[in-house]
Parts: sequence; C-alpha cells; structure tokens
Amino acid sequence: MFEYDKHYRECSQNNQPFIKARINPSNGHYFVQIDLMTCHYNLTLDGQNQVTQLFENEFVFNVSDSPTIHFVRKYNVDKELSWFDGVLSNRLNPFCEELFDLARNYHD
Repeated sequence: MFEYDKHYRECSQNNQPFIKARINPSNGHYFVQIDLMTCHYNLTLDGQNQVTQLFENEFVFNVSDSPTIHFVRKYNVDKELSWFDGVLSNRLNPFCEELFDLARNYHD
C-alpha cells in the first residue's frame, strides 16, 4: 500500500496520469485503472473514444490470439477515471504505455 501512495503522490507532484495494474484473481488477467485527478485535467470526448478503441482493439487481439480462453469485455471510460479488465500479462506494458500517451495527448 505504501508504494501505491508514494507513486500516486509522485504522479500528482509531476502532473502526470496515474496508472495502476493488478491481477484480477477471478480470471488471471490484469485490471488496469487510470486516474487523471493527479494531473488536474480531463479526457476530451475524442480522448475517451480513443481510449475505448484502445481497449476494444486489445479485446479483439486477445480473442484472436487466444481463442480457447474466454474473455469478457469489462471496462468503463470516463473523463477522470477509467478502468479495464482483461489485459493479458504479455500485453500489459504496451497497453499502459499507449493509455498514458492517449491521456497526455487528448485532454483539456
């Protein structure tokens, strides 16, 4: 918990989005959350659409790459706080990097 608090404060001090990923024990995939309250801006509507498309693309990739695994499309995209459930471990870094870039490029 201490590392979470420390990282959150660092993001807030540096005016950067806070991204947290943890394994969902029910399916073994990653649950990813992005919090823009640390950087005092909101995703634009276009940004929200871009982030939604990022997860939709990830979902399609996961299903086509692992057809024997059952994936459920669970996510919520908002201007300040968004979450995604179902990111594979081998796709976690690129997904989070793209999510970070989208948040930095599509805000008001």
